[in-house]
Amino acid sequence: MATTLASANISLSPSAAAQINQIMKAQGAEYLRVSVVGGGCSGFSYKFDLVNQADADDLRIEKDGATVLVDPMSVDFLNDSVIDYVDELIGASFQIRNPNATAACGCGTSFSI
Repeated sequence: MATTLASANISLSPSAAAQINQIMKAQGAEYLRVSVVGGGCSGFSYKFDLVNQADADDLRIEKDGATVLVDPMSVDFLNDSVIDYVDELIGASFQIRNPNATAACGCGTSFSI
């Protein structure tokens, strides 16, 4: 893998940016942090946190006033992904369309590479 921050390609959909802006305003937070952690039914899980401070080595993804932070270790797992927000009959949620994932669980928050 070994994606550098400079070569990382992670993007936000317009609907994700709009929802992030609403959440940040309501919660009084500055950023949404997206990370990958070990665990979950498929091996890795996506984690979403509201934070007020960025780390110096974070990748910043900005769109329409929304900022998402990704730590350097998670960049490899998320490279070429799109962070989206969908509102469907079964519910509304952030979803990560990750072409690196070879399998995912039904809930959409756990994946394997």
